[in-house]
Amino acid sequence: MTIDPKAAWEPYRPTPDNPWDRRKAGHLFRRAGFGATHAELEAAVAAGPDAALDAVLAGKPDADDLARTSEFMASDRSMPPGAPQARLSAWWLDRMLKAGHPLREKLTLFWHNHFATSNAKVRNARYMLGQYRLMHEHALGSFRQMLTGMATDPAMMVWLDTTESVKGKPNENYARELMELFSLGIGHYSEGDIREAAKAFTGYEIDKGKGTFNRRKHDAGTKTVFGKTGTFTGEDITRLCLELPASPRFVVTKLYRFLLSEAETPPAELIDPLAEFYRESDFDTGELVSVVLRSNLFFSPAAYRARVKSPVDFAAGIVRGLEGNPGALPLAEALEGLGQMPFAPPSVKGWDGGPAWLNAQTLLGRNNLALALTSGEDGRFGRRCDPAALLARHGKTADEDVVDFLVGVFLQGDVPAESRSRLLDYLGRARATAYPAYWTADDRANHRLRAAAHLVLTLPEFQLD
Repeated sequence: MTIDPKAAWEPYRPTPDNPWDRRKAGHLFRRAGFGATHAELEAAVAAGPDAALDAVLAGKPDADDLARTSEFMASDRSMPPGAPQARLSAWWLDRMLKAGHPLREKLTLFWHNHFATSNAKVRNARYMLGQYRLMHEHALGSFRQMLTGMATDPAMMVWLDTTESVKGKPNENYARELMELFSLGIGHYSEGDIREAAKAFTGYEIDKGKGTFNRRKHDAGTKTVFGKTGTFTGEDITRLCLELPASPRFVVTKLYRFLLSEAETPPAELIDPLAEFYRESDFDTGELVSVVLRSNLFFSPAAYRARVKSPVDFAAGIVRGLEGNPGALPLAEALEGLGQMPFAPPSVKGWDGGPAWLNAQTLLGRNNLALALTSGEDGRFGRRCDPAALLARHGKTADEDVVDFLVGVFLQGDVPAESRSRLLDYLGRARATAYPAYWTADDRANHRLRAAAHLVLTLPEFQLD
């Protein structure tokens, strides 16, 4: 569709032709979090867009409590350096499902893919949690401070071999990825810039679990980077990167694709105003995200279901919608087969995302996970995400009410009439199914409801964010 750049970033205001409704509330909860419950959707619609957005952006008071009682507490005892990958991923997945500020967790996941550090090489769960804390602290704050801090983050230092970079033998890995992947993008630096910048990142090492600067191992000579000459340190190189016009444009474009649409490359007329705003705010990500989430473009058809759900979004959305508590460890283990394990991106470029999330194997894996969570028969999850119990709590028994409720929670009613008819047909036919003789009437009824929920979660529309 044609987008008016002048109106794109103006605040959305409901009109009779473009009302604030359940679909827009669901869209907000998917992009700015991990889905919503029935009650959250109802409350957001009743509150109106401004109040709903204020609540999403602010989060709840306990959002920063990293030491809260949880299934996976990030203490030295519960998460030693050698903790297995599944447990490390489960810790974060548990936070995504339970923490009071879903938007902060969602943006932390974005930055995790941006900086793309994997425990497969780092092999230290405490270092990975330390990087998580750095990203979590600045997820909706200063990109400048986060990028500066990343240079002395122990996990990053191991990941990109900064610890091996000393005077006379500079390692170029961090300098290259700082420019190519973290701040500028390809085409905005030269190989000479990388070689010179690598000298500035010499002398950084890990001491007692913290990144430090050792002047004795640092190349204190002059370096020329981006046409500027000085006795630069790593912090100076980060500053020089952020001073280039390409930097805010590069980061804003990635945030655009994450929050709005992967469907096409956004035109300069849309990106340039945001990039200028980001630069003038000194890279305040929270202010930028607020503008995007409140905008006409965010609530337009151009952004609606214009992204493929990541495996984390797919799994977390099911759990949130079912109001369940399946256990983070088996859920994290299931994500590996879908292609996304938190704290284990596949390369320095992170996950490709978009259509790459979906293929014959991962689609089958998604269907199987949806079945495992809803059937009540899988030993990993049992009935801790039971659709039958959810429907009973909300008093939904008639077939039409069951379909409307499930489609309303997971898709906000956004399915073709033909799909709705097939769901109703299934429920009708299932009444005449020959069940085992020892099943009670409740067993038969609950099986129908669980199967209906599984069918909703396998609809094509549920794959889109």
